[in-house]
Amino acid sequence: MVTKTTAFLHQLSLTLLLITIAMSVTSRVYAASPDPQLASKIDAATFEVVIPRAVDDPLTYEKPLPLDLMPYQERTDKYFSIGTAFSIGNNRYVTAGHVLMASVGDLTGAPALRDASGHVYAIDKIEKFSLQQDFVMFSLKEQPNNAALDVNTKPALNSVVYAVGNALGTGVVIRDGLYTSDTPEDENGRWKWMRFSAAASPGNSGGPLLDEQGRVIGVVLMKSANENLNYALPIGEVMNASNSTAVIDKRMSYQLDVLSNHQNSSFKAQFSLPKSYADFESAYLKLSDSNSDEMLKALLQSQGDNLFPHGAGSNEILYSSPDLSYFPSLIVLSNSGQWNYEGREFGRVPLTGSGYIASGIVGQNMLMHLRRPDDIKASTFYNDPKQMMDMVLKTGFFIRPVGSERIKITSMGKPKTDTRYTDGWQREWRVYVWDEPFANIQVVMFALPVPDGYAIMMRMNSAAATHDSMIDMKALTDFFNVDFGGTLAQWKDFLSDSSLLSGPLKETRIDFDYGKRFSYDSNRIAFNYSSSLQDIAPDNVLGVGFGYYANHGKIDLETSDVQVRINVTDPDRINIRRHVAPSPDLDDSFKAAWGKLLHKQHPYDGVAYNDGDEMDIAAVVDPGSTAAPTELYTVFYGTQGTHQPGDMKAKLDQLMKPFKLKSP
Repeated sequence: MVTKTTAFLHQLSLTLLLITIAMSVTSRVYAASPDPQLASKIDAATFEVVIPRAVDDPLTYEKPLPLDLMPYQERTDKYFSIGTAFSIGNNRYVTAGHVLMASVGDLTGAPALRDASGHVYAIDKIEKFSLQQDFVMFSLKEQPNNAALDVNTKPALNSVVYAVGNALGTGVVIRDGLYTSDTPEDENGRWKWMRFSAAASPGNSGGPLLDEQGRVIGVVLMKSANENLNYALPIGEVMNASNSTAVIDKRMSYQLDVLSNHQNSSFKAQFSLPKSYADFESAYLKLSDSNSDEMLKALLQSQGDNLFPHGAGSNEILYSSPDLSYFPSLIVLSNSGQWNYEGREFGRVPLTGSGYIASGIVGQNMLMHLRRPDDIKASTFYNDPKQMMDMVLKTGFFIRPVGSERIKITSMGKPKTDTRYTDGWQREWRVYVWDEPFANIQVVMFALPVPDGYAIMMRMNSAAATHDSMIDMKALTDFFNVDFGGTLAQWKDFLSDSSLLSGPLKETRIDFDYGKRFSYDSNRIAFNYSSSLQDIAPDNVLGVGFGYYANHGKIDLETSDVQVRINVTDPDRINIRRHVAPSPDLDDSFKAAWGKLLHKQHPYDGVAYNDGDEMDIAAVVDPGSTAAPTELYTVFYGTQGTHQPGDMKAKLDQLMKPFKLKSP
């Protein structure tokens, strides 16, 4: 995501801050005012930049919103205040570029100006714009008054200045200070920022910096990170800018959560002006989205042949046989250059009917395992995203702050969009987007159907950042790892709906008849057993793990581990597992484990042994070739209690005899 890792968080925190700020438009406060006549002129020529509040709320809450806890102005105001603008005459108005950007992609409507009396004026045309210099000039459809500020393009250093702005949304404030110095902009010094000591607060952005005569000398833009000084763009830069071209020239950084490095580049583009706000927004978003696409592409290409599943850093995953994991993880590149599984469950909320929602976080992504409640039919569960999100909301992560209270959101209704996406492993995802208009936020969810519910990757972001989240998450699906598990009853429902099957399961046939037989047939292996080996019942737990197979120069996702437990509590189980000859660069533990398999050493010698309160037996399947094998399969049977070795060997033979290896 373009940092946009940080830009997304900044924009989101700004949006959330605006929710809690009281919006006052009737009071004007002067901390160090010029003479009354000049102050009145400044007052009339300065405006709030506002965006509409949501009129309709699709969300449902745990209780009625206690709006009486909010300040009167905030609960009755139809607008959010996001910054300041000012008039320089002839239907020309100026604000900061980032103030306008805060409204791009907004869910509730276009930005507008509001005067001291509360009258709102719609923007007509965007006349000038520079993303790097951070300003915009525009006209209004209706003229507020004839008040305008004069311009001074040659102010004197160390002179008295006034910073004018809509401080924290509480009304326009005029504060005095000194114009202290100039400093070159960071990239190539094409212009100099003005630095001044007059106080400025959030909400001042886009306001005028005035000299003692009340003439505009700059546009207030930002605070200094290390000094008690603020920055303004000289008004001369605005006056001399092109009135026919919007200029985008800004350094950007892109990061994907599975990579430690960033892709740095400049976002350079132009488009013609003037344009209506709607056309301006459309043109900007088209270019911005395209730039994000290119940066993500370049970031992935920068890994070259080392991008998972390629390169030596992938070998530990490619040549290992991890235990089954039904909680999802992302495959992340560590600082040492190794790809590792990252993601663990940190909380679980129970649902009805033995269902639950487990959650964890990797980077900006919330990872979840949603187990379907037994009292909800599969046909309903997999085809009702509203109901599915209602379950996710039981985590309590989604709230709406109202005064001092944090009210839980209990339903988000139907998603705004409902699409499908097929990842590089041919797994088909359900992709949903929900609106949270009260905060100008969208929730983006990628949900992968699994036998017992869903494996989920989810983000919350500002509406303008949804494209970036969408392309990020599409890329991340290729690094998303989850094994499939569930009871045989859940698998039966899952397998009966072909629309749920994707990836390696499309080429796999799983069949069972309660009390009689179980069979598994993929393009790699096939085996079966009867109920005389292990009871075959609806509460059996079938787990299918996936690994990465080299196949004629490419890597495929295929079954690597199949386990059938008699139930969730008892240890009785059958397990078929794939093992791969380690690459030369892997450490001795990999080679020692492979040596045990090659020489059929304990525990793979077909001899029963006690392991605590259970008895186990395992053997290596004959690869059927005289050449040195590159992969081997083990067959395992375990059961509680103590049993005769001969009986255990007979059980193992029931698995081994019908077992088939297939050519890749």
